[in-house]
Amino acid sequence: MPAESDNPDVNTMNKAANSKETSITKAIDFMRANRPLRAEELCRDYLNQNPGCVDHLRLLGHALMTQDRLAEAEERLRFALSLEPDFPQLHEDLGSVLAMQERYEEAIPELERAIQLQPALPLARKKLGQVLMKVGRGQEAGESFQAYLDSDPDRGAIAEGVEHLNARRREEAIEAFSVVLKRSPDNVNAMRFLAAAYLQGNEKLGDAEALLRQATRLSPGFIDAWLTLGSVLRERRKNMDTIEAYQQAVKLAPDNAEAWGGLGSAYAAAMYPEKSAEALARAVALEPNMPNVLSMQGHALKTLGDQAGALESYRAAIKLKPELGEVYWSMANLKVFKFEDEEVSAMLEQVGRDELDESADIHFRFALGKAFEDKKDYDQAWNYYHSGNQRKRMTLKHEAMEMELRHTALKTVYDRAFIQERSGHGYEAPDPILIVGLPRSGSTLVEQILASHSQVEGTSELPILGKLSESIGQYRTDTIRYPEAVRDLHNKDWYAYGRQYIEECQRHRLTDKPFFTDKLPNNFVHLGLLHLILPNAKVINARRHPFDSCLGGYKQLFGFGQNFTYDMLDLAHYYQQYDAMMKHWHEVLPGKVLDVHYEEVVTDLESQVRRILEHCGLSFEQSCVDFHKTDRAVKTASSEQVRQPIYTGAMGTWRRYEQHLSLWQEQLGYIIDELPKATRNAGL
Repeated sequence: MPAESDNPDVNTMNKAANSKETSITKAIDFMRANRPLRAEELCRDYLNQNPGCVDHLRLLGHALMTQDRLAEAEERLRFALSLEPDFPQLHEDLGSVLAMQERYEEAIPELERAIQLQPALPLARKKLGQVLMKVGRGQEAGESFQAYLDSDPDRGAIAEGVEHLNARRREEAIEAFSVVLKRSPDNVNAMRFLAAAYLQGNEKLGDAEALLRQATRLSPGFIDAWLTLGSVLRERRKNMDTIEAYQQAVKLAPDNAEAWGGLGSAYAAAMYPEKSAEALARAVALEPNMPNVLSMQGHALKTLGDQAGALESYRAAIKLKPELGEVYWSMANLKVFKFEDEEVSAMLEQVGRDELDESADIHFRFALGKAFEDKKDYDQAWNYYHSGNQRKRMTLKHEAMEMELRHTALKTVYDRAFIQERSGHGYEAPDPILIVGLPRSGSTLVEQILASHSQVEGTSELPILGKLSESIGQYRTDTIRYPEAVRDLHNKDWYAYGRQYIEECQRHRLTDKPFFTDKLPNNFVHLGLLHLILPNAKVINARRHPFDSCLGGYKQLFGFGQNFTYDMLDLAHYYQQYDAMMKHWHEVLPGKVLDVHYEEVVTDLESQVRRILEHCGLSFEQSCVDFHKTDRAVKTASSEQVRQPIYTGAMGTWRRYEQHLSLWQEQLGYIIDELPKATRNAGL
């Protein structure tokens, strides 16, 4: 800060300079924080006292442009140029605001004048190239782009890397961006594109996240970095962090449809369907021609029970992109929906195309399975279900013997003695009611019954218990992992893990009801851990005829996970392991688990509802019998079915495909003999 002078005129000049510098610094900070209105206010306050300050006029123009007040911005910039006509950045800014108004011919001379006055102006040549392309002057545009790239070696290297990335030459792209970062460690563009290259290969996602967090720290207004960070976090299943990244993106760019679409997807993954639907509606309003966003909107509306709205979104997506097999499968996944004849014809035409990509082909086959099943052409339905499963199985990994060894280890660790020795130290909260079993075995029906009770909140499928188990022993240097690592836990650890589970679940809760459901079927392997960390948690095992359970899984194309469902032998083996695991828990945790058979629920609803509520320590409420009247979001494939009164039409559906199920009859016959009569005879 300049020292005080004996000359009062000098002191006045110093104070004025400091006032101007302070005002501009504050306004720029507000712009970086995406608060252009506050920046505008600061500029106007200063200009009221100093109306000829060109720097403030220029910054005011930027604030107005950010608010999409383009005519006002143009007026301020032209006034500034009248005061200082050879200010190159003002010509560049005026060219930018004219281009934003699609007045490209007027923008060209302004950008050319900016470059004439200052040839090394960083972005003016790029902007000129973009405007020249808009008016069809391609050769001149190319020359301008080349001059822009030549002005900075990093730009050229990044552009080359982007070409490699777009051509899916990932190794070359990674090398190009890495070279730039060695030369310029703070180059946020190189950070962002290197992270995108890692994301493209689904590798080193931790490094990708670190790069993007550094880029957004260095450049908080870098919208593309926030969008890519959201994509990386979504891939890493860090749902709440994904939401935060996309929230920052929409804050920076409220009119960016991609940002709103990403936020809607993130809310859906975190099981906030209402917020998801709102965000996706905003995205569609901004850009109605994005089939993937329309598809996601259909998913959100389906979850909320708006089947008509879901179908409208799905069909709009198909109209834009007929080869989008995922959307046809989403329509089939409404379960109570039936395809129109022309839609079936369209799907048959698509699966006959040689150039159809593998994922779309698989989705079409599962959708056609549902279409022909609705027509009662069960042989044709099986043909498409079976061929779809065979193709899907080739795309993923499931090691049946590894799974069996894990189950054996769990039963060995959590034996009766181990559980008795360590009981009594967990977190005593009674809140959770876990619903376990196999997919497509009636767990959503049980959840809907419980969530219809005034004291119970339905929170859908929570991955928390599995993540807790994975964290136990994760960083041990002796390579001992879960489940063996639990042998070294202290008494206080059981309490801490139980409390952590409750706190993690709180992020997914919307009410203050005393109880909540956790309906992740695969949690059946973790019941020993659950009992020791949350001794008062209740468990319901949703069961169904093994053939109906396996067939339900075989007919279902899951979004992710459940890799065992795409092969008939894998399914039979998994069911055997599930059955053995549940028998183990019944032996070492007597009374902890209530088996609820789907067939008994649909044939004797009230008795089974009373039985379920009694096990959970809840009073009987008629609303649980009238579960179909409960208005709540349901995320799973059974969402439409549980909004209908109880029906018996889904019992014994395996009999329609009996001639194809000899493998399951050989593998699972002994289990069927142990089941209740209502289950064994379902469908007869």
